[in-house]
Amino acid sequence: MKDYKTLLFDLDDTLLDFGAAETLALKLLFQEQNHILTPEIEKMYKKINQGLWQSFEEGKLSRDEVVNTRFSLLFKELGKEVNGTLLEKNYRHYLEQGHQLIEGAFEMISKLQNHYDLYIVTNGVSRTQYKRLRDSGLFPLFKGIFVSEDTGYQKPMKEFFDYVFNRIPNFSLDQTLIIGDSLGADIKGGQQVGLDTCWFNPNLKVKNSEIIPTYEIQKLEELYEILLSSEKALLLK
Repeated sequence: MKDYKTLLFDLDDTLLDFGAAETLALKLLFQEQNHILTPEIEKMYKKINQGLWQSFEEGKLSRDEVVNTRFSLLFKELGKEVNGTLLEKNYRHYLEQGHQLIEGAFEMISKLQNHYDLYIVTNGVSRTQYKRLRDSGLFPLFKGIFVSEDTGYQKPMKEFFDYVFNRIPNFSLDQTLIIGDSLGADIKGGQQVGLDTCWFNPNLKVKNSEIIPTYEIQKLEELYEILLSSEKALLLK
C-alpha cells in the first residue's frame, strides 16, 4: 500500500447524506405547490434527475439545463405546467438547509485532518455546497473546496482534475487518493487521470466491469485500513 499524503473527498453521499437532505427539500417544495409527495413521485423525480445529471457528467447538458428543467419535466409527468427555474430556486433554498452527516464522517475527518491534506471535490452548486459544509461543521477541516460550478468543469472530466491539481501546493499524483460514492464521476474520473481510487459503496451496488476502483469500502471507518501503511495512520488508532 502507498503512503498517501493528500485525500480528495466527494461530498454528497460520501460525507453528507444527500438523500436525507433531498427528501426534506422535496417535501417542502411539494407542500408549497399544494401537492403531496408520494414515494412513487419521489422515485420518478430521482429517475429524471439522475438521467439529467448523467448527461451533465457526459458533457451533453450544462448545469443550468439540468437544474432548471428537472422540475418542469417532473410536473409535466404529473399533468401540471410549472416554472422550472422558479421551482429550482425554491428547492435550492430548502436543500441548503440539509447538512445531515453520513455515519462516522465527522469523527473520521476530524482525525484525518491532523495527518493528511484534505480537500473536497464535488459536482454541484457552490452556494449550496459551501453552506452545507459550514452548517455540518466540516468546512474548517479541509484545506480547500473544489466545486464544479467554480471550476467550469465537472467530474469525471480531466479538466476538473487538472484544475484541482494545479491548486494544491506540492501536489503528488502518486501520493493522492480520491474517495467517493460515484463510479461514473469519482472513480472513473480518478482513473482517467491516474489517481488511486476508493469507492464508498454502503448499499453494495453492482460494479461496472469497465470501472474498477483501487479499493472498495462499505463503511467510512474502513478507510483507516487502507491508510495503515502510513505511520500517520497508526496515530489514528
